[in-house]
Amino acid sequence: MLRVVSTLFGPSRATRNPVQILSRHFHRDPIPVAWERPDAGWTKLNFDGSCKGLKGVSSIGGVFRNHKAEFMLGYAEPIGSTTSVVAELAALQRGLELVLENGWSNVWLEGDAKSVVEVISRPNSRKLLSCEMARRHVSHINLIMSEIDNCMVKHVYREGNRVADKFAQMGHGLDRPRVWRHVPPDDDVLLRIVQEDAVGKIIIRNRRRQDRH
Repeated sequence: MLRVVSTLFGPSRATRNPVQILSRHFHRDPIPVAWERPDAGWTKLNFDGSCKGLKGVSSIGGVFRNHKAEFMLGYAEPIGSTTSVVAELAALQRGLELVLENGWSNVWLEGDAKSVVEVISRPNSRKLLSCEMARRHVSHINLIMSEIDNCMVKHVYREGNRVADKFAQMGHGLDRPRVWRHVPPDDDVLLRIVQEDAVGKIIIRNRRRQDRH
């Protein structure tokens, strides 16, 4: 049976005092962020979409790792011009397709776009999607997730999603979809970030300048 878990969202914005929101954004202490390993027996997918320029030239990417922080699979591909939300959803859908291809049954899905995570984890929020392409991606994602035994969906700040971001950036330079199995691409920056995640490096997030993800 599919089990979807989300522990991310508190009270709605409509119930918050504007002064409290200002305080949250400008006076909260910096936040330490680190990539978190899944439990033994689980596979973790970090996914990301990248959307650039006025034309919205987009690409997607993602990475799978196990409880030892070992690289299992990475993917990247260009997807043409679209919105940032559609790019994030496309990245998640492609990752879930790879979950089925590899037969993984306990999967932790993690991305840095709160709106996308909320759409997936809160069915009532899906009616807010105004883009038909986004709705189609959500439908496909729901269909795939129904075939996975256990599926946990969580938001992470972008500092904890750096490897997926790097794969998404790589997608801009590709002319076709790429998948790397067992061994990551020979990219110095990517390999450094993979290693930093593996040892639990903490990145300090300054909430004053970064209050949206």
